[in-house]
Amino acid sequence: MTSHVHMIIGSSGSKLEDIMRDMKRHTSTMLRSIIQNNPIESRKEWMLWMMERAGAKNSNNEKFQLWQQDNHPVILFNHKILHQKLDYIHNNPVETGFVEKPEDYLYSSARDYYDLPGLLDILLVDPLVV
Repeated sequence: MTSHVHMIIGSSGSKLEDIMRDMKRHTSTMLRSIIQNNPIESRKEWMLWMMERAGAKNSNNEKFQLWQQDNHPVILFNHKILHQKLDYIHNNPVETGFVEKPEDYLYSSARDYYDLPGLLDILLVDPLVV
């Protein structure tokens, strides 16, 4: 999505809040560098200004902020809820009008479920047995 990310993550070791903190730190630093070093990005100055402005408003940041401080976690306590959320994530780009079918959205794991190449390696969720 253009303004937010949906993820299903889990851990058998690290705390999820630590995973999210580290993911946000890494991706914001990488994206800021990519934006700064892109010679043809027409919105570069505006995006960097927005990130610096957001960072200045939040004392938890040193210089810039890309991600919101909070998350909206949902505990997926059974297989049915897991599949409900996975279906929601996969259908979000369809409902928004970006694509006609979930597997057409390049940035979605739905592609992996249709044996199409995805951008990241993922673990597929076992099918829901009804």
